Amino acid sequence: MLRFSVLGPLVVESGGRPRELGPLKQRLVLAVLLTRPNTPVPVEMLFEALWEGEPPRTARKNLHVYVSALRKLLGGTAGSDRILHGPGGYVLRVGAGESDALRFEELARAGREALRTGSLGQAAGLFREALDLWRGPVLADLTCSDLLRREADRWGERWLDVYEAWAETALQLGEAEAVADSVGEAVERHPLRERLRAAQIAALERCGRRTEALAAYEDLRQLLSRELGLEPSPALKAVYGELLGGGPHAAGPVGASPAGRVLLPRDLPDLTGRKEQVRELLDVLGGGEGGGDGGLVVLAGPTGAGKTALAVHVAHRLEREFPDGRVLVRMRAEDGSPRPRSSVLAELARLFGFVARLPHDPEEAGAAWRSWAAGRRVLLLLDDAPDEAAVQCLLPGAGRNSVLVTARSRLAGLEAAHRVEVPPFTVPEALELLGRIIGRRRLLSDPDAAGRVVEEAGLLPLGIRVAGTKLSMLAHLPLGEFAERLGRNDTLLDELASGGLAVRSRLAGAWRDLAGPSRSVLQALGALPAPRFTLDEAMAALGLGREDTQRALESLMESCTVSAAPDASAAHPVRFELPRVVHLFARERASEAVPGGSRGVVTVLPRAAG
Repeated sequence: MLRFSVLGPLVVESGGRPRELGPLKQRLVLAVLLTRPNTPVPVEMLFEALWEGEPPRTARKNLHVYVSALRKLLGGTAGSDRILHGPGGYVLRVGAGESDALRFEELARAGREALRTGSLGQAAGLFREALDLWRGPVLADLTCSDLLRREADRWGERWLDVYEAWAETALQLGEAEAVADSVGEAVERHPLRERLRAAQIAALERCGRRTEALAAYEDLRQLLSRELGLEPSPALKAVYGELLGGGPHAAGPVGASPAGRVLLPRDLPDLTGRKEQVRELLDVLGGGEGGGDGGLVVLAGPTGAGKTALAVHVAHRLEREFPDGRVLVRMRAEDGSPRPRSSVLAELARLFGFVARLPHDPEEAGAAWRSWAAGRRVLLLLDDAPDEAAVQCLLPGAGRNSVLVTARSRLAGLEAAHRVEVPPFTVPEALELLGRIIGRRRLLSDPDAAGRVVEEAGLLPLGIRVAGTKLSMLAHLPLGEFAERLGRNDTLLDELASGGLAVRSRLAGAWRDLAGPSRSVLQALGALPAPRFTLDEAMAALGLGREDTQRALESLMESCTVSAAPDASAAHPVRFELPRVVHLFARERASEAVPGGSRGVVTVLPRAAG
């Protein structure tokens, strides 16, 4: 087996001994192919790496000579299959265990998954193992090529993201000294990186080195002012205020506000799909080609559709548009109940420091928030809003601020809102996410079974993520067998649970939000044999006439529980559908006794419930 190393100088080893890789241009070709393993690399890209946009007339012939030499170098006759040529360009086939870059990506992905499930010790270990693979800057001996220098910068960003994830996780585990010992070198290479500085300041403060922590903040403040004409972000200013006051900063994760809540969670580097929604959100909020003026945007979709991940991803891309801060505020308590208005306003006051003491009267507190926000540009991300009233009282009013809301319903009462739907994945998107979790090789070992897995999970990101996490832990389990287990209606929701992730518990939270009549409608629909149904089938299940049934279904459509789509059948122009996991959850509730209720007879709300 060969070993390819690009996380440092380019090295190819066989039997533990390095191989001679030939002249510079031959090594450049190999390096470009290794930065994009198992992916077609266009010939034009190789030309750019070799000749900086000025290829000679013999360029194709020369490239063929380099590739032929590399084929022989990488294993003689057997090595001829290493480098393939097709319509998209050249592909270098590299196994997962043969490349330090692929191993780094695998460990980083596993670390992020562990972090999502709350396994902090495991996550820190995986991140540290990934970082230990690096021997220096990527392809440090080949940055004579502008293209490879850009590739090295791209990989450097990946290292930095994993390092910051490790530092923040290590701090949560009480390993401040380990972070303090290494973070200074990273800060020297990336002095303007605020997330890195936050880790440095927190580590120094927790080690009892408060003077050094204050000096680190002041160094960043002066650097930002001198180089960019900017002030530190509101998050770091809040950290600084805590340090000056002698308070115990950052008992929670790095990047947290003094109240212990993150300003923005980490972005998902591997966010799957959602290109259309991302483009629309950037346009509306001011970050896309449309150059929108912001305002109020509602991201609505069913439970588990990935609304929060999408919102956070977009917010991370809007730094320039909102220089006064981008803040995520969770609108529910840990038990899923709506947070009081006073609690949310108090958090905003602590985050931005717009008043020394917030008025007790909610109206005065809201006025203080709006007065502060009037002359600024802030993006306020309100996550999992329970209803329109919870959002209305937090709207900044005057100024060019924007509010991005995620909700399980469309919040129809917010009349001025721009709404963006977040539907379940398409099958290709779902398979892409599953492959990123379990590995593409395993996905391709049985693509038909993989397709059944994502469809049985309802094509919802949450269900696919849980299924993928479970498959990652059960490496011995064939995809086909797991697909069969998911195909059983009586055990699907039991199967979609892994560690702290459980689809049933998330569905239970959405169930609690529904008004009583909507729950009765959903219970009756759960008794239908399939999650897709016609209006006539719904009428029979609910025991209602056509108009009342339509109103009942429209109420569930507003809460993003039921979707509707045109049907080619002339007899049934519209088909309604519940996500499969919602259908089975409703069936569980339908099987339970409902005191005072009678099966098949439903009371319909006069309008859709939030």
